[in-house]
Formats: sequence, C-alpha cells, structure tokens
Amino acid sequence: MRNMSEDTSEDTFPDVRWGRDPGPVVMRSITAIIGTKFGAWCIRKLTPVDHELLRGSNGRFTIFGPIGAPLLLLTTTGRKSGQRRQIPLTYLREGDRLFLLGSNFGQAAHPAWSSNLLADPNAWVTMGGKEIPVVATQLTGAEHDRIFRKFADYAGNYDAYRGRTDRDLRVFALTRR
Repeated sequence: MRNMSEDTSEDTFPDVRWGRDPGPVVMRSITAIIGTKFGAWCIRKLTPVDHELLRGSNGRFTIFGPIGAPLLLLTTTGRKSGQRRQIPLTYLREGDRLFLLGSNFGQAAHPAWSSNLLADPNAWVTMGGKEIPVVATQLTGAEHDRIFRKFADYAGNYDAYRGRTDRDLRVFALTRR
C-alpha cells in the first residue's frame, strides 16, 4: 500500500487513491466477475461494509483500495426525506471535475443518489478525510457518451450493466462549489 498524497489546492480534489492500478489484464478479469449478476450481488452485499470503512476513515480507506478502485463517499439530500444520505461510489477524475455513473448494477431503477442529485444538485464528497461541497451536473449527449465510455474502458462491468437494463445510465459531473 502506498502513502496517499493530498493536493492542498482549493480548486482540486485530493488525490487519495490508494493501492495501485492492477493493470488492464487483472482489471478485465475483476470487472468480468463484477459484471455478472452474481458478482454485482456480491458487491452490493460488500457495499455496507465498505461504507462503514470509508465513513470511519473519512474517505481515506476502502476494502476495494488494494485493487486501486477510486472510491469516494457521496452525500446527497434525500428528495423525499430531506435527510442527508451517504453512499460509497466509484468515480473518475478529469481535470477539476469528478464523474459518477448511476449504473445501479444494471437494475431496472435508477440509484436513489442520482434522483437526489436531480432534485438538489448541491452535495458533498468525502475524500482523504475532507468533506468537500460540490455541485452536480447531469451530462447528456456527446459528453455523456464520452464519459460513459471512459467508465466502460476503465471497468468493463459498466457495459454489462448497461446491457442489463432499458434505462439510460445517468452520468454526473461534480465540481467544487
């Protein structure tokens, strides 16, 4: 495990990915398993454990860290309850933006966090021990397709999830607010 380095700039997000990139061959193998219904079920069952580890470490550590999976804690405001809701999610980074994909493991319904962002785009991400206020923008058209492709190229399970549902998988860009 390598030490985490944190970018202290207020314009960027901290670099907190730990572990190391397993490389394309290992990543394809991992995501091939995760892309199956059984693999997705296993990940859904591990998510609460990972959530507790992420929460307890203020977004510093994750059970998926050793394989280099970039994870953050997203906190949204529940569109029905008005209460803060928190969930660990894989993200991709490009410049000063983070991207999230609402795959929900290819299930029929959109993930609740994505509907919460549509209702109130002001949210928070916890990374590297810091809670950072963000604003979410749903991507459409060519930018949606480009970012989806980046997720699918990173981890092939996203193509499997998209093939499992009739809904359009929502993609969001997060920027600091």
